[in-house]
Amino acid sequence: MSWLILSTGLLTLLSSGAVLGAALGLIGFILLHFQGGGATALAINSIWNLLTGFSLTAVPLFIFLGDILLASGVSTKVYNGLTPLFRRIPGKLLHTNIAVCTLFSAVSGSSSATAAAIGSVGYPELKKRGYSPSMVVGTLAAGGTLGLLIPPSLALIIYGATQNVSIGKLFLAGIIPGIMISGAFFLWIMLRSRWGEAITPEDDEPMDWSAVFKGLLQIWPLPVLIFFVLGTIYMGVATPTEAASLGVVASIMLGFVWGNLTWAQLWAAFINGTIMFSAIAMIMLGTAILSQAVSLLGLPRDAVAAIADLGFNRYGVLLLIVLVYLVLGCFFDGISLLLMTLPITFPMVTSLGFDPIWFGVIVTLLMEVGMITPPVGLNLFVLTSITHNEVNVTDAAWASLPYWLIILGAVFIYTLFPWLVTWLPSFY
Repeated sequence: MSWLILSTGLLTLLSSGAVLGAALGLIGFILLHFQGGGATALAINSIWNLLTGFSLTAVPLFIFLGDILLASGVSTKVYNGLTPLFRRIPGKLLHTNIAVCTLFSAVSGSSSATAAAIGSVGYPELKKRGYSPSMVVGTLAAGGTLGLLIPPSLALIIYGATQNVSIGKLFLAGIIPGIMISGAFFLWIMLRSRWGEAITPEDDEPMDWSAVFKGLLQIWPLPVLIFFVLGTIYMGVATPTEAASLGVVASIMLGFVWGNLTWAQLWAAFINGTIMFSAIAMIMLGTAILSQAVSLLGLPRDAVAAIADLGFNRYGVLLLIVLVYLVLGCFFDGISLLLMTLPITFPMVTSLGFDPIWFGVIVTLLMEVGMITPPVGLNLFVLTSITHNEVNVTDAAWASLPYWLIILGAVFIYTLFPWLVTWLPSFY
């Protein structure tokens, strides 16, 4: 009966267009009231404990930090600074999109914010230079996904805060996979530029090393900001929340001194960050209630037992979970998908003996896949709007397909070799 209420409720409420957080919370309350012996007070306590948790306060701060960088024009300076470095490499300035997205991800924490910040600079510039518009959008959409994985990742913060997993270890776990996937993106661009129709313009200008060094010197404030955000955490000087606070202060200073930030833009960034966090908090509220319900009723344990009766081992269960994420990623944005599914998937995976740090990276990668999967791939819509529909969603999705396969391949590799994820956090 509990599974019937859960599945029917989800299908009915989510297909009706109801607010996701309200729908999840209502289903949780129904389960607790009718199946849990009237244990609704437990849901209220879980909401209070979640929303008053210290680590969760890092989420609005990192959102605010990303909005400040987007408003201040810092992304433009970083983009222009790195452009000379890739002028003579096969794939040329398409590599700049990936490189700048990687750097911006190390201070933003948001996939869509990264795609928007770099896309608004990169697309007009590369289109003017004669690059393939769809290829430009594909690299920007893929590069934007790195914002979900490379610390400080909002997805990893929310995962750690809601499942009581060390956020510091999750941040460390995201570094090697993030760098490896970024490197795989670079490799694909180089290979694609060698074969098939031309995706870059002809350019016989020699490498200007003075421009390269000048550009690299121009972006020195960004590594300083990355240190304020991440270095203080890894050195044990600050918690993620304290590091986020330092990052916000540093980004405001950089925005005024190095960028083009104004007081009006700063206020607008604060408003945008507040609205975004309010939407996330509403979903978290609903998932906290649902999580309490499924935990009390033992639904994850029942699901594992039912799957085991079918003859699946733990990797078979993991494969089913991956398939569910791939399907749901077609219809929900990353954070919503994460919060909606963790009450079921997290206890299932950990009960099978998988490392919770490792699973945090895997589920984040699956969220990245969803960000570039139509019909609701958020990065695709962000970038098509930036191009004013010069590149439609279908073309953007096809251009993103190789990167989609790379990320999915990374899930397979990190499942075969989990130490690639867990090795660095073991030193924390």
